[in-house]
Amino acid sequence: MNINELASQLNNSASHKPLLTKELLAQAKQSNLVVVFGASDDLMEFRGAIEDEVDAYDGGSAWVDSKGLLPERDQIDDDEELKEFFARQPSAKEIKAIWCGDSGWTWSFETEIPHETFELIDGDENYCLGIVFSLNDVPA
Repeated sequence: MNINELASQLNNSASHKPLLTKELLAQAKQSNLVVVFGASDDLMEFRGAIEDEVDAYDGGSAWVDSKGLLPERDQIDDDEELKEFFARQPSAKEIKAIWCGDSGWTWSFETEIPHETFELIDGDENYCLGIVFSLNDVPA
């Protein structure tokens, strides 16, 4: 499975239903793919090869490298974790969550990481313009 195929399968999903079936989630993990989408009014969700969420109330950013999601700097309390953070940070790429931007979507995302987009719909309203990317396309 590649980013185009997964984004195509997710396109026009309903925002109030689970986004990924167990089978699709397993395929995404096996293919090293990550799905990013907004949830509620405050979360940037990561599913697939990364299983996590980041607080993004009113927008926000997350940083990703080939190993996955970097921890938030202010959440690190241990010297070894801090060393690892500073070793990974130079190659990490930012994913920006845009809340109620000019795009016509409640949520959208910006990143330099090669990606494909998909649409989440809430009734007949545009809810989220999510993204799918491969960890293989993120620098080590």
